[in-house]
Amino acid sequence: MKHCVKFILFFLGSILFAQNSLSEVLSLSEYLSYVKSNHPVVKQAGLVITESEVKLQKARGAFDPKFELDYDRKKFKETTYYDKLNAMFKIPVWYGIDFKAKYERNDGEYLNPESTLPEDGLYNVGVSISLAKGFLINERMASIKQAKIYQEQAEAERLLMVNTILYDASLAYFKWLKTYQEKKMYTNFLKNSHIRFKGVKRSYEMGDKPAVDTLESYIVVTNRKLNFKESEIKYIKASLELSNYLWLNDVPVEIQNTIIPDENTFEKKEDYFSSISDVESYTIEDHPKLRMLESKYKGLQIEKKLNLNQLLPKVDVHYNFLSESLGDMDLYTFSNYKSGITLSIPLFLRKERANLKLTKLKLQDLEWSMNTTKTTLGNKMESISREMENILEQERYATSMVADYATLLKAEERMFELGESSIFLMNSRESKLINSELKLITLQNKYLESRAHLESFLMLEYEE
Repeated sequence: MKHCVKFILFFLGSILFAQNSLSEVLSLSEYLSYVKSNHPVVKQAGLVITESEVKLQKARGAFDPKFELDYDRKKFKETTYYDKLNAMFKIPVWYGIDFKAKYERNDGEYLNPESTLPEDGLYNVGVSISLAKGFLINERMASIKQAKIYQEQAEAERLLMVNTILYDASLAYFKWLKTYQEKKMYTNFLKNSHIRFKGVKRSYEMGDKPAVDTLESYIVVTNRKLNFKESEIKYIKASLELSNYLWLNDVPVEIQNTIIPDENTFEKKEDYFSSISDVESYTIEDHPKLRMLESKYKGLQIEKKLNLNQLLPKVDVHYNFLSESLGDMDLYTFSNYKSGITLSIPLFLRKERANLKLTKLKLQDLEWSMNTTKTTLGNKMESISREMENILEQERYATSMVADYATLLKAEERMFELGESSIFLMNSRESKLINSELKLITLQNKYLESRAHLESFLMLEYEE
């Protein structure tokens, strides 16, 4: 298995980062898969779940059986004043009940008469119960319940952390894609400007075009070079930002120039994101932020029950059967026993009443937070959905404009070849085509960002 994992990592690394003469396309889904599998923040999010499991284990420790041994001896001038042995095994159970098994053996010249026991010691088996405070709920019971609720909260927190990093990684990919498309567009227009300059220069040398046309064509070439260089540096910066999310074996890696984004990402958007039916069937109550608040609310309700229980008086009773022999159960009779009761009643209960009031205030504050968060999330979801619809409509207009401007440019180039147009008009047509293509790339990028925002907001794609 270890060698298999090494081979897979080597294979992925060779695809992503080995330089070769061919370009490798890195799709959005592949990229996010690498991020989800290897990014430290994603692994860090898993620690939240581990922490919740450890806290539950710690809470369950309050119900672990316990063995206690107390041995006390005093000897002075060859006289044994007392020799006491007290061994007890206790099993805590639910509802404030403890089962106990105890063995006592006492001896000595000056032993307290009430501590005098049979020569072989005394066995007792019994139970202690809290009849009021601590019966229906106590600290150890509350800790168990709250630890289980914390597991639900931890899962929601983990989901938030993972989706946040995947959303940020998605934005980095879309920026990388946008700058790549702009760079590619300027590369094509730079090539066209060179071809046009050579054609105009040839026409000038043949006497068909004035010298000013060669100058204007050369200015366009220079301008396209500037645009290309600017797009190139933007692409390099976007590639480095993308590399922030790429890790292998806990080591950051830098994406190579041979790796390019999928130019058809916008066309494949329905393959990368959840379907619209999933979005429409989504309820705000399922959002991890609300689930976290709901978990906190449940924890405070348990705390409230515990505080209410603290208002009751403390009434602890215990009853133990006594016997000189451990094995003979017939000796454990109601005539041989040890029992007692402990009663404690605070007169003012100021501390207990204050704790209860504070918990109620926390609950009220959390209820308002839940209502506010629910409204905010609902409005945010509606806002993102409306924004997506608007951008998609603009994108259709922009696509039509690009096609129309491309047609006009071709017509203008044809007229220029026939001598019925000027280099100025042709460059003007080309500038408008460039602006329209930039607008289209920007709108498609905005739509992908909005779709990823909605995806991350609803936690649909990455919830396990």
